[in-house]
Amino acid sequence: MKHFLSINDAPNLQSLIDLAMVYKKNPNVDREKGLNKTLGLLFFNSSLRTRLSTEIAAHNLGMQVIGFSNQQAWNLEFGEGAVMDQQNAEHIKEAAGVLSTYVDILGVRSFPELADRALDYSEPVMNGFLKHLSIPLVNLESATMHPLQSLADLMTIRELQKTAKPKVVLTWAPHPRALPQSVPNSFASCMLAAGIDLTITHPEGLELSPDFTQGATITHNQQEAFEGADFIYAKNWSSFKEYGKGTSLHSDWMVDGKKMKLSNEGRFMHCLPVRRNVVVADEVLDSPQSVVLQQAENRIFTAQAVLSKLLDHGK
Repeated sequence: MKHFLSINDAPNLQSLIDLAMVYKKNPNVDREKGLNKTLGLLFFNSSLRTRLSTEIAAHNLGMQVIGFSNQQAWNLEFGEGAVMDQQNAEHIKEAAGVLSTYVDILGVRSFPELADRALDYSEPVMNGFLKHLSIPLVNLESATMHPLQSLADLMTIRELQKTAKPKVVLTWAPHPRALPQSVPNSFASCMLAAGIDLTITHPEGLELSPDFTQGATITHNQQEAFEGADFIYAKNWSSFKEYGKGTSLHSDWMVDGKKMKLSNEGRFMHCLPVRRNVVVADEVLDSPQSVVLQQAENRIFTAQAVLSKLLDHGK
């Protein structure tokens, strides 16, 4: 595996999950693999789970880690042929070239602006680094994808599933502000790639890009979607069609205990952070049905599996 920008970069998704499960049982089994190697983590946006889980994963492999934010560096210019007479002081060409000599793997996290769909979905930051780096690149979340999160989600489902093909429901949930589509995009594409029975439910007008959802059952009836579900994954996202627009309506889409009773003793999932009693009721989040902390723990071991495969590249 040369880079990890999306689930599609994994040659074998199940083998990656299997490796993550090995690391969960024995985190230090490959402690020598990353000796004398350095992981760089560049954050254009805030992070808790992604930053810490990836750092711990790297340390488990014996790597050194350098984490920094774009506020600690020069403003970067990504445009080709740019006349750099404004606030951007360094071009991605030089920045990526320098980083390629300083670290062995680079992780980058960058959110969308949610103003220009074509621009966001062209992934200017991630693709800018990809074009000019000479080392492996890891997507720590981008404008359209969050593959490390969806990989941990899949691992959690594999650990808990009771049937060969569980019914998994991705449900839109309310939120006080418009959020990116990266988590639901990645979750949908990961579930479909893994051959899981996926249902996506949301209010009308909040469809995701069909590039990520083709093959899923899509319904606007949330209660109908919950019936017989083995896993319920709640997440807010803004409109793809009317790009970036959120909604203060549909507060009745919050996941509560009554809705969870429609499921097949379903497990509740969320990527965190989560707005209590907005996205999900306390009675669900604090119940044994909630596996959000298990998902968060699994972020370590799926990141470790990804880094391990990237360290193998070129050997």
